[in-house]
Order: sequence, then C-alpha cells, then structure tokens
Amino acid sequence: MAYDSVFKSGLFSGQTILVTGGGSGIGRCTAHELAALGAHVVLVGRKLDKLENTAGEIVEDGGSVSWQVCDIREEDSVKAMVAAVLAERGPIHHLVNNAGGQYPAPLASINQKGFETVVRTNLVGGFLVAREVFNQSMSKHGGSIVNMLADMWGGMPGMGHSGAARAGMENFTKTAAFEWGYAGVRVNAVAPGWIASSGMDTYEGAFKAVIPTLREHVPLKRIGTESEVSAAIVFLLSPGAAFISGNTIRIDGAATQGSRAWPLHKAQNSTSYNGFHRAFLPDVLKDQE
Repeated sequence: MAYDSVFKSGLFSGQTILVTGGGSGIGRCTAHELAALGAHVVLVGRKLDKLENTAGEIVEDGGSVSWQVCDIREEDSVKAMVAAVLAERGPIHHLVNNAGGQYPAPLASINQKGFETVVRTNLVGGFLVAREVFNQSMSKHGGSIVNMLADMWGGMPGMGHSGAARAGMENFTKTAAFEWGYAGVRVNAVAPGWIASSGMDTYEGAFKAVIPTLREHVPLKRIGTESEVSAAIVFLLSPGAAFISGNTIRIDGAATQGSRAWPLHKAQNSTSYNGFHRAFLPDVLKDQE
C-alpha cells in the first residue's frame, strides 16, 4: 500500500521540506504524504528513535528522507540544525512548523516552570525555527511555512498554557506573513480540533476519560483523522495556495462554531478521509469501533 493523497503525483519533486515533530502523530503523517508526493523530507525532533522509525517507514515506501535531532527550544541548536540541512540539501523550500506539546492542568495549578516550558515548546520554538529558515534560506529564494495551532478560539480551559502559546503563534503567523512577503515567503497556519492521533494516548486521569466523548460535541459527530490535517497543510504549501498568506485553516468539523444553546442532531452522511496507509487508531478510542 501507499499513501492515498488527493494531490497530484510529483507535486513536490526536487524540493526539500523540513517537518518539525516529524517522528509521531500529525507530523509523521504529513511527512509521509509529502514524501509520497516527491519531496525530500527532513524530520526534526528531540527523540532519535522516533525519527529513525518514521524515516524507516518512508524509505520502505520508496520516499526520500533524512533527519536532524534538535531541541527547537534552544536557539543555538536551531541555528546549527538549519545550517546542517542547508549544507546537506541546499535550499529549504517549505517548513511544516509542527512540533509542540502540552499537558492538562487548570491554570491555578500551573507553576511558572510548567507555563514557560509549554510556551517555549509551542511558541518560542516555532518562532526560532521559522526565523532561522527564513534568515538562512527562504529570504534568498522564497518558500512557504505552515505553523501548527490548536482549538483555542474560545479560550483553552484545562490547557491555558498551550492556549496562550497557540494564540501567540497565530499572531506570529500574521506578522511573519506581512514582514516576509516581500521575499516571496508565505506563512499560514492550521488549527486542528480533536484528531485521532497518537498524542491522545499520552493523557491520563480525567482528561483521558473525556476523550472518547469528544465527538459528541462536534457537528459532524466524529473525530478527525491525521490525513485531514495533512491534506490542509499540503494545500497551503502547494502552488494552489500561492496567493494565500497570513491565514489559519480550522480543521475541527465546525466544533468551534455556534453555541451550546443550539442542539446537535444525530450524525448522518459524515465520512472521514484517511489516506494514510500506516495510520493507527489511538488506544483510547478503540472501544468506539
């Protein structure tokens, strides 16, 4: 089997695309799709084993891939990582600024270290990678960047540190799109809602118990797939989005729209797109099948 992308074969042939957080979850899926469309994908992450595993899958599927171990929260490491990619591959054509992470906690119990760590991961790290890719490469030849946000539009109760960071990343996306447009660099973002991804299995306690019920709060009455996020990312990187910059695509089944005063009806006619041949259902959702 191969990745069943909706985009044309060879769309990114001859191009180098950097994917942070490419060893797992949405980043892994996106890296697979980009490689299936002809790109050389550079996986970036902190854990070598995850990068090697995903790279091995891509090679088995006939794709071109390499990796760089890097903590995106460390400025010098990011500078060195981007320089290494340029030395090995030449210009970076696109960046999928996907790496991130958080943990559930009410605001009143988050200490300064915890808050700053999540902000460094989800905002500062993304800024550092984008800045270095721009300064070292895209400022000279153009390119496109897609940043990763989340459903934080009405606040993010239970994950206020992540909500603050993601809101900051949305504003950064707009500013970077405006400042860097002169160089032919487009900057956009995607904001996934509840997506069936491996990250769901990292949660414990009360939040874990809530996960299987999330689909009841989505008008489409289902959880999204990694492929549905990847497809939006690929579109924003593609020539078809050549005049789109500074925007965010919400990928949430309309869960962030409307009001709780409007009842959600029983689901019908809603089918998911899952083109990722190596996708697997998180354990926390398996009882729903």
